[in-house]
Amino acid sequence: MDYTINVTLQTERNVKDTSKIPFGVQPTEHMFMAEYKNGKWHNTRIVPFADLTLSPFTLCLHYGQTVFEGMKAFAMNDGRTNIFRPYKHYQRFSLSLERMCMPQVPEDLFIEALHQLVQLDANWIPDGEDGALYIRPFMIASEGRIGVKVSDEYLFMIVCSPAHQYYAKALKVKVEDRFVRAADGGTGAAKCGGNYGAAFYPTELAKAAGYDQVLWTDSRHHEFIEESGTMNVMFYIDNTLITPPLSGTILDGVTRDSLLKIAKERGINIEERSISYREIQSALDDGKRVEAFGAGTAAVIAPIEVIAIGNKDYNCYIGKDAIMYQLQKDLLNIRNGNTPDSHNWNYII
Repeated sequence: MDYTINVTLQTERNVKDTSKIPFGVQPTEHMFMAEYKNGKWHNTRIVPFADLTLSPFTLCLHYGQTVFEGMKAFAMNDGRTNIFRPYKHYQRFSLSLERMCMPQVPEDLFIEALHQLVQLDANWIPDGEDGALYIRPFMIASEGRIGVKVSDEYLFMIVCSPAHQYYAKALKVKVEDRFVRAADGGTGAAKCGGNYGAAFYPTELAKAAGYDQVLWTDSRHHEFIEESGTMNVMFYIDNTLITPPLSGTILDGVTRDSLLKIAKERGINIEERSISYREIQSALDDGKRVEAFGAGTAAVIAPIEVIAIGNKDYNCYIGKDAIMYQLQKDLLNIRNGNTPDSHNWNYII
């Protein structure tokens, strides 16, 4: 189908220094919107960023039909703009929508909306190695009706915000052995709002105890590592990069996938397997060099300095020669155009 995107320009463009603004606070000038009704998408448009008007009956406010993605665009060294792996993000978005009984967005509409919106607001990409334009596609059930049902109407939107380093320092994390993020058969592999809302309480308890995030463990044994807050998690032990395998309880991270491919090209031994916190504990007790880090679109790579297991804090290696920084540099060079993009990850505008 032909999805013509009507554009209403914001007359004033006031791109400011965003280096001191917290992540996700400053919107760019424009946003994309599309509405789903009577089984089809219509009214596809880019308009000036503004608040929404919703009925208090709107289904997403009551029954949790909300799905989102997190993506980034980068300024390349030759002056062009690159949206990183939009087709991989689209695939994950589509799987999340399916799990939440929400209609699919056609791929050509998704990509064209990204292209036009990012092209319009590319001046918001901050300078500096860690500067990027964070892109948030999302969908909500927009039908105004109180009643437990699958919505018949939806609103699909894309908004953007200038982004810098998500975590300013190495993290201290706590192995969570009581609460769980997701269980088999649940929505753990979907990027839906309820997963994050349910994670707030145990995360706040960890913060009150002096930690930045939790290391989630499996729901059955409370032993095998799954994710860490907003990120997938990886460990480098005995010259091997280890990360939990994808499952119904772990999000298929785009950064995770990218780092694994880069590590393979570097000749690093990779194991996608279950890893118990007891294995981590044993390696640390034995004095082995253990690197632990989160991997995600917002954080890219977030070094983990401390892992709390029970009542004991263990120190991980975060030296400048750590493998995680080498992987991060390789990924950045691909995004910025310093090295060839052999994977066709970069969508160039």
